[in-house]
Amino acid sequence: MVELSSVLAPLRAEEISAARELLVRGGLLTDSTHVAYLGLVEPDKRLELPPRRFRALLVDMADGASHDVVVCPAEDRVVSSTRIEPAVDGQVPVVLLEFAMVEEIVHQDPRWLAAMERRGLSDLSVLRIQPLSAGAAMTEAERGRRLQRCFTFLQKSPQDLPWAHPVDGVVAYVDVIARQVVEVVDAALLAVPQEDGNFHLPDFTGPARDGFRPIEITQPHGPSFTIGADNVLEWLGWKLQVCFDSREGLVLRNISIADRPVLYRASIAEMVVPYADPSPQRWFQTFFDGGEYLLGNFANSLELGCDCVGDITYLDVVVADNAGQPRTIPQAICVHEEDAGVLWKHTSSFTGSSDVRRNRRLVVSFFVTVGNYDYGFYWYFYLDGTIELEVKATGVVFTSGHPGGDYAYATEVAPALGAPHHQHLFSARLDVAVDGPDNYVEEVDAVAVPRGPANPTGTGITQQVTRLRKESDAPRLADGGRGRVWRIGNPAVQNRLGRDVAYVLHPQGQPALLADASSDLYRRATFATGHLWVTAYDPAEQYPAGDLVNQHPGGAGMPAWVKADRAVDGTDIVVWHTFGLTHFPRPEDWPVMPVDTTGFVLKPAGFFGRNPTLDVPASGTDHCHA
Repeated sequence: MVELSSVLAPLRAEEISAARELLVRGGLLTDSTHVAYLGLVEPDKRLELPPRRFRALLVDMADGASHDVVVCPAEDRVVSSTRIEPAVDGQVPVVLLEFAMVEEIVHQDPRWLAAMERRGLSDLSVLRIQPLSAGAAMTEAERGRRLQRCFTFLQKSPQDLPWAHPVDGVVAYVDVIARQVVEVVDAALLAVPQEDGNFHLPDFTGPARDGFRPIEITQPHGPSFTIGADNVLEWLGWKLQVCFDSREGLVLRNISIADRPVLYRASIAEMVVPYADPSPQRWFQTFFDGGEYLLGNFANSLELGCDCVGDITYLDVVVADNAGQPRTIPQAICVHEEDAGVLWKHTSSFTGSSDVRRNRRLVVSFFVTVGNYDYGFYWYFYLDGTIELEVKATGVVFTSGHPGGDYAYATEVAPALGAPHHQHLFSARLDVAVDGPDNYVEEVDAVAVPRGPANPTGTGITQQVTRLRKESDAPRLADGGRGRVWRIGNPAVQNRLGRDVAYVLHPQGQPALLADASSDLYRRATFATGHLWVTAYDPAEQYPAGDLVNQHPGGAGMPAWVKADRAVDGTDIVVWHTFGLTHFPRPEDWPVMPVDTTGFVLKPAGFFGRNPTLDVPASGTDHCHA
């Protein structure tokens, strides 16, 4: 019998090679065809486990022909091949060739050259071209074309940080299939900021701060976790499978505690970074780092003592490159445990006893660099059954020329250097399985009870519970003023007090998407307009902005799915949680941004009958138990 963990395991190099061979034999992968994505087809968990299948998104950079293909190496066949119509379906994700080609193309365009001459810039060797995803097509002439919209930056020397010197006000639109500039917008003549931002050079940062003493983290007996076949991880009652996808990055599967399921699958299914400057040269600036750029492909190789500290276990991952060949990213995933403060404590005046237990957490993490920003994704598992996701945003803020004064849409972070306001919005796809496959969601608010016979003193507070019955009951918005949380329960399993077992999703409650409802951005990123959606399980519904986000006209994914208005009360459901940061950059964010964090927490609420950590041993000192 095939093990579930084997069917769901991370991609293996030999599988990628076998998939590539099928694509070549089928005439789908030629010398000019690029593999934009290759990943595991998510099997339907309700059915008998099939042989592993792989999905490939292909684009022929000679003529733009694109295909969505499924292959099955175990059956030695191409299962399906569908021609993509870019004007309707959207484009496949960006491939590396598009980054490489645009600079030469733009440097040859007379309109762009004239725009540089207006700014006194004639040395092409120091003018760097930064291609950006084009967003939605704005004109009929753009529809169906594979476009990059390109900014220009000045790089004074090979070690100079170009982000410090934007040549703002001008943008070139490049058709990467025709290999030509189709339009140049020269909308504003802004000064090119001259102050450097070379934080990576010692002569810029100055001497290192004195007074640092080493912090050493050791586990002389080794870590408390084990990692077995197919990356199945076990730690102090927790069990989960660590997987990876080039689009989503970390994918965690079959998460359970004390042999009781909590989540079938958890991942970041999409992230969108919309910028807020509506000027003619910047209106389109929005990045879907999952669907457009495949953030998992940009995973860093982590280094001990730098990215991870302590007794670390690293996991390599294998992805497909644009030629369809396997590419190993060494040490892409970091697994370790760390102290997490006090777990519980009490000093009793009745018994004279004093007890305290230390908390610890299991950490599964990875870091990506997508353009200017770096993101760390940290999944935490705690002894009491809590699950937390923390995203760390750092790197370099995207820069612009600042026009001076109190410009409404950007912060001046250095002389004449702007950083446009923007959001970082993440969509967590949580295929919930709280003690079984059939769950429901309730919205729970803290409310004051009106003064009256039931509350004569006016001091009563209670919970207001709203059950979500159908998909149309979402989207829901967080409300910090009401302490709003979402309870995910199982109607078929009760705890020892006769209540449904449950986990509670605690949102941070920062703003959802702030774009106008009539905008192209709103149509393309509708999932981000609410903090919570609940859909009926469908293995084909993996990405909340749709399968093909790049240049999609909008309406795909979440808004299309929920039109069916399926029942979500006491059935197999998926919970989608939007969370993130609304970033008004500070001067302190330049030239490299200190980490800012966002995330959410899932806590057991009646899942256990009492505190499940009473069996946690005291620390190695007598003072922790008296």
